[in-house]
Amino acid sequence: MANTTLPRVSLGVYPTPFYKLERISAQYGRDIWIKRDDLCGVALGGNKVRKLEYLLAQARSEGCDTVFTTGGAQSNHAMLTAACAARLGMQTILLLKKRGVTEHRGNLVLDDIYGAQVRLVDTDDYQDIYREMDRLSGELAAQGHKCYPIPVGGSTALGAVGYVHCVEEMAAQLPQGMQVGHIVSATGSGGTTAGLLLGAARCLPGAKVTGIGVDDDPFEDIVPELAAGAAELLGWDLPRRDGDFEMVYHVGPGYAIPNPEDTPYIQELARTEGILLDPVYTGKAWAGMLRLLKEGYFTGDAPVAFVHTGGAAALFAMDLPEASK
Repeated sequence: MANTTLPRVSLGVYPTPFYKLERISAQYGRDIWIKRDDLCGVALGGNKVRKLEYLLAQARSEGCDTVFTTGGAQSNHAMLTAACAARLGMQTILLLKKRGVTEHRGNLVLDDIYGAQVRLVDTDDYQDIYREMDRLSGELAAQGHKCYPIPVGGSTALGAVGYVHCVEEMAAQLPQGMQVGHIVSATGSGGTTAGLLLGAARCLPGAKVTGIGVDDDPFEDIVPELAAGAAELLGWDLPRRDGDFEMVYHVGPGYAIPNPEDTPYIQELARTEGILLDPVYTGKAWAGMLRLLKEGYFTGDAPVAFVHTGGAAALFAMDLPEASK
């Protein structure tokens, strides 16, 4: 089990459901299970809550009363940070890239409901935003506040520890004697996949972790580095096996731009299992996973586990593109 000496605050409702998708499995001829972290009990759910249990615990232990974070205009991480910080009585300031859907829709509506201060920054470089965080932190410090900055996606070694717990849950939820052959998730900043990699090495050592990259950062380097950092925090070694981790990229026309090829897969899951995927993260990852399945990527016959990392608010911010012919 993960080291309990790391500060952690309880925010989500865990364990989240983990079960076989009966109709989809029959349709694709392979047992496909889903870990429903979209049902974690905070806001509209999502993977960031597990990370924030550690990050906000650290912020609180340091006496911080204000949290900064960043992301795109429709950032799920930013919205969930606002929701979780509100539960702890902390103020949230969101410095979001002025890119994508910037109208008052989707997560920007939820940011307001949770009481976050939102500032849209006209830049393509997160370093510009981090410099602005530093400047504002100085101003607020002069007024008696103490600020805690959280990088994009909450993807730090500490945040990744939250997804070690996720794999522990999955291992405990499997029927006795059952193994998982593959664990698949969207990879947008790297922390979730890093936690899955470390957790699988400890709790499901026969499972290969595949990240479906929805951005074009070098996650094949980022993920192992974050996993190693999380292992160090937990006082663990990170055993590595050949073939235990791979990145496959399915970005489409660009980050946060829906891919028309994914629309049929999103619709199919909704219409067979009643589960919503967003077109930015989980929809791309799900479509990418099923395409890999068709290509014979997933070796063996053990079940494939898909980690649903949330993001439904994007469906209320942007339309699904018409399916490719």
